[in-house]
Amino acid sequence: MTAPLDVSAGEPRAEPGVAGGGGTPIRGRSLGQIAWMRLRRDKVAMGGGLVVIFLVLVAIFAPVIVDWFGHPPNEFHQEMIDPATMQPKGGTGISKEFLFGVEPVNGRDLFSRVVYGARISLLIAFFATLVSVVIGTTLGVIAGYFRGWVDTLISRAMDVFLAFPLLVLAMALVGVLGQFETELGVKGDTLRILLLIFVIGFFNWAYIGRIIRGQTLSLREREFVDAARCLGASGPYILFREILPNLIAPILVYATLLIPQNVLFEAALSFLGVGVQPPTPTWGGMLASAVRYYTVPHFMFFPGMAIFITVLAFNLFGDGLRDALDPKSSR
Repeated sequence: MTAPLDVSAGEPRAEPGVAGGGGTPIRGRSLGQIAWMRLRRDKVAMGGGLVVIFLVLVAIFAPVIVDWFGHPPNEFHQEMIDPATMQPKGGTGISKEFLFGVEPVNGRDLFSRVVYGARISLLIAFFATLVSVVIGTTLGVIAGYFRGWVDTLISRAMDVFLAFPLLVLAMALVGVLGQFETELGVKGDTLRILLLIFVIGFFNWAYIGRIIRGQTLSLREREFVDAARCLGASGPYILFREILPNLIAPILVYATLLIPQNVLFEAALSFLGVGVQPPTPTWGGMLASAVRYYTVPHFMFFPGMAIFITVLAFNLFGDGLRDALDPKSSR
């Protein structure tokens, strides 16, 4: 004879930690929260991000920093220069008043010029990246979604821009347009900065445009896009409400990787003499001036290290951001 069935034994029991069981309920996480958790675990990327934030703060508060720890960037300090050799006294001139030393011949404070140089480099790099992202994203989405002759036309335009000798073209355009300051109604540093932003941003859009086009080609075949078409959604609605939100992650990633390239490009143009003109401090311009004084290594070391740290920090943060936003990443 079988034993009587214990009905109470079959009742579900609440377990701690499970929703509805009296413990802490399990909460779902959004994609943004998951990406942030992955990024937080990447210590190298977080370190790069902190350095990026520090550099941005230095650029924003450059006048305050220089007022506390330095001297005006274009102020001469001939008392720090040895009149016999026209080089800084003691070899570098580094002291409590001049943290990075002084320039040869004129004695300008290197610390102040490096700090102010961050404003020019990051300003041009950020806005040039913004121009490239806007143009590249717009044309890439249009090419990938509509395909046909539109895709062919935009893709061939990308090939043309990618084949251009960009540095030579930028030197020519900045040099030529800089001669028309009066006609353009903009003079001095403002004109040079606007020209650099336009040249660097406009001729770099093809890189991110090609990436966005490939992503759009994949997204347009997904089920949610087919569902939107079946419901009668128009092309612009699908582009801006269905496809573009799914492109935010790659846009952010490649924007962070494009900024350091633009920092290097601006420094190269300033080094070649077609960037922002002296006495406005720029890292590339300081390197160009330091070439003539190879016996004063600190003159080249500090602006060179500023460029190196900036590019490295953005690249590390961009790589970590890519891994955090990519669900197929191995990290």
